[in-house]
Amino acid sequence: MLRKDFGLEVKEVTDAGIVEGYGSTFGGTPDSYGDIVVDGAFADSLKKHAAEGTMPLMLWGHQSGELPIGDWTEMSEDRRGLFVRGKIDLDDPVGQRVHKALQRKSVRGLSIGFEIVERRQDEEKQIRFLEKLDLWEVSVVNFPANRRALVTDVKTIRGAALPTLPAFESFLREAGFSKTEATAIAGKGLSHLLRGEPGDATAADFHSAFLAQFGA
Repeated sequence: MLRKDFGLEVKEVTDAGIVEGYGSTFGGTPDSYGDIVVDGAFADSLKKHAAEGTMPLMLWGHQSGELPIGDWTEMSEDRRGLFVRGKIDLDDPVGQRVHKALQRKSVRGLSIGFEIVERRQDEEKQIRFLEKLDLWEVSVVNFPANRRALVTDVKTIRGAALPTLPAFESFLREAGFSKTEATAIAGKGLSHLLRGEPGDATAADFHSAFLAQFGA
């Protein structure tokens, strides 16, 4: 499952836990991954969910191993993008924290988890047009898209500047790892590189080992 983030798209959060905004926007310029989501990309997936009486999950930070923090009650495409509306579970401790963070605007990002069904590549411009997507979930996330270029950085660590340890741990948490797992992974791998400790480890070695073990 792939992920794509859109920041500053939460339109409203009520005291009752109702939240609405855009889980994805159409067209415009390519995002940090070189992708453009095409108008109508979610149409078939939404029809399938409606036919089966299901709805993509509402998660916090793509943590698919945890229970949803609420339920999306409405999803539809309009000229702007994928409009979503739902209710956060205020009886859930995590839901309470997310709700408070949304209200004080310290968290403003929405992110989609999906599989690509159809895409078109513009090799000359290095742009990928996502034409049909199978939508699995829409998450509330810490970081909007322009700050999540770190995902690309981590996937392309080949002698380039390494991310800071806290930034890398944050990336791992948003990728679904627990705090303990994220600390252990960063501490046993990246921290050695940042300290420049003796050994044969290189940025490329770390990148290869990370991909081999965790499939990033």
